[in-house]
This record gives sequence, structure tokens and C-alpha cells, in this order.
Amino acid sequence: MELTWQMYLIVCPLVFLAGLIDSVAGGGGLISLPAYYMAGLNPALAAGTNKLSAGLGTLASSAKFIRSRKVDWRVGLIAAVGAFPGSWLGSMLLKHIPEDTVRVLMIAAIPLVACVVLRRRDSLDAKGLLPRSLTMPASLAIGLVIGFYDGLVGPGTGTFLILCFTMLLGMEGVMASGTAKIVNLTSNIAALASLALSGDVLIGLGLPAALCGMAGNWLGASLTVKRGTGFIRGVLLVVLALLLVKMVVDVLPGA
Repeated sequence: MELTWQMYLIVCPLVFLAGLIDSVAGGGGLISLPAYYMAGLNPALAAGTNKLSAGLGTLASSAKFIRSRKVDWRVGLIAAVGAFPGSWLGSMLLKHIPEDTVRVLMIAAIPLVACVVLRRRDSLDAKGLLPRSLTMPASLAIGLVIGFYDGLVGPGTGTFLILCFTMLLGMEGVMASGTAKIVNLTSNIAALASLALSGDVLIGLGLPAALCGMAGNWLGASLTVKRGTGFIRGVLLVVLALLLVKMVVDVLPGA
């Protein structure tokens, strides 16, 4: 595919914004994936190129959280072990079932999640719904399920990881955001590998976009570490609202 300067002007600024949002509360794919569509890429090529730029961007924010010691490695590594096969299987299943089936289920679930965050103002500092004895198996299950979702649908993966880590495992909000980056990075790698094998990655566009995404991720991670849980909660609600709107639009006939 021939690259033009217009494609870079469309994709790079939007990927920067997507990286900033994604590093705080997840959901950057709501911006970056449509950006590749706007640049003229077909769905498969857009998905693969987006995984390249998103993966490198997530690597940048992960480094920031690691340097600030805001990663729970015990939970993160176990969840990552589940996320890799989950994401790979999700990307494989995507070829055999309609995406709208998954989106309809998510449309029902997202308002419920948003209500929980609104009603429980301490939801990102919760004590956890699960006993500590179940932390490890729960971490593996979270990684597997959310990784599967990432491979199958994509946008909102980081958001759902943060919610699971805070509400189920009782992790502090900033720590949950940092730990989610490690898991999300793993699921991105798995999906990228799957799409790269079929040649659905446009490296010439993905790498420059990745530099912009890395800058956005680094800035967003810095803001999260400095401003804490309240900042995450606000961005989280905005991302959930955007995710709901996007999925409703996607399933409307002729949208």
C-alpha cells in the first residue's frame, strides 16, 4: 500500500491522543483504530498496524509505571500468562463469528460497569470482592478473559483490566493502572504476532505512529502517577461512555 503525507497527518496526532488516554484508563483503541480507517486502511491492515503502534506505546507507559514502582508484578505476570493465549484465541475466533454479537453483549455490560463506578466513589480503592487466597487464580482468569476480549474486540481492554484489579483484587487505582499496562502489552504482542503472520501490518505507517503513541503514553502515565486515583476515575468514566457510543454506532444498520 502506498503511503502519503496525508496518512501521517491523520494518524500520528490521533495516535498521540490515544496513547495519552490509554495510559490513564485504557480505551485508546477507540481513537487509534478509527484513525487508521480514516487513513484508508482496510480493517485487517488497520487492526495489525494499530497493534504495532499501540504495543510500542504501551511499552513506553509501562516503563514509566515500572520506574515509579507502580506495578504489582505478582498479579501482573500471572495475568499476562493468561492474556497471551487468551488474546491469540480471541483473534482466531474473530474470523469465525460476527463482531456485532460481542458488541451487543458489551453494550449491555458497559452501563452496568459505569453505574458501579459512579455509585461507589471509592471503587478504585476498594478492599476487593475476592479473598486474598484467590488472588493468583483470579489474576490468571482475569488475564485470560480480558486477553480474549482484546483479541476479539479490542477497545477498552485496559479499562476493564483496571476495573477487575481494583474491584475484584482490591488494588489501589494507580497500581492497577500500571499493572494493567503489563498485561495489555502481552495481549498486544499476541494479537500483533497473529496479524503479522498474515501480513496485516503496515510497518511504514505503524512505526512513526508508534513514536507519537509512546510520547502520549509517557505523558499520560506521568499525569496518572502525579494526580492519582481521582484523575483515573474521571477519565475512566469518559472512556466507558465513548466505548458505549462506539459500540452502539457499530451495530446500527448501515452505520
